[in-house]
Amino acid sequence: MAGYIAGHIVYHAVTERPMRKGQHILLGQENHNGVYARVMDKLEAVNRIYASPAAYAGAELEHHTAVALRELAMEEVRQRLFPQYPSRMACLFVSQTLEEAEKWAAFFANDCRRPTYHIVKLRVRGRLFAGDACNCFDGTPDKPENLRLAENYWHNGPNGEGRSIKELLADGDILVEEIVREINKNI
Repeated sequence: MAGYIAGHIVYHAVTERPMRKGQHILLGQENHNGVYARVMDKLEAVNRIYASPAAYAGAELEHHTAVALRELAMEEVRQRLFPQYPSRMACLFVSQTLEEAEKWAAFFANDCRRPTYHIVKLRVRGRLFAGDACNCFDGTPDKPENLRLAENYWHNGPNGEGRSIKELLADGDILVEEIVREINKNI
């Protein structure tokens, strides 16, 4: 599913800020997403951990720090082995079907208690990558292990969960074609 797909229709559960019909979202090398901002906020902590991993062995890391360790490993592996795929730090996480987007919206609104605005229908002119969200992992002070797990993610390897949750990464020029459903929870 990677590669340039002109006008591919996907759906998105909107959580960070509302979108509007006709809005263009540009994501790619020069245009990052919220994941990028959160990772950069933790870069100093990541550098400290990797400078002295033994000092953090067995310690429970703060959630956003563990995510930053994961996402930096994911990006390092992507750049080295899979540059044809969108970056997780410069993409929009979308769903192939409306039903999948509805499940993500319910998860964000009910399980995560995140502000969830609506579900939108999008037209993507850019790249897509279909991954397994169950292959995401909590980053640890063990950089080689983080890199190994990141490579498994990009290869769509086994996840050990016994189930798969599809996530699509989209970059390029993304057009909001329609607000499909208003949700407006936890706002």
